[in-house]
Amino acid sequence: MSAPDEIRAVELQTPEVLAARAKIRRRRSIALAIALALFAVTFYTLTIVKMGPALFDRAL
Repeated sequence: MSAPDEIRAVELQTPEVLAARAKIRRRRSIALAIALALFAVTFYTLTIVKMGPALFDRAL
């Protein structure tokens, strides 16, 4: 069984197209990293707020 023509045909991309795709991929990665960081900070803050001031008033 041979592969379909779409799979066998390899298109060579120009450096400009590769650079544009890399730029888009980098922007998307940065956006995801910022979103993940904000998500983590939100959970951390909500956890501290939910525990309340009693968290810092305990015997060691």
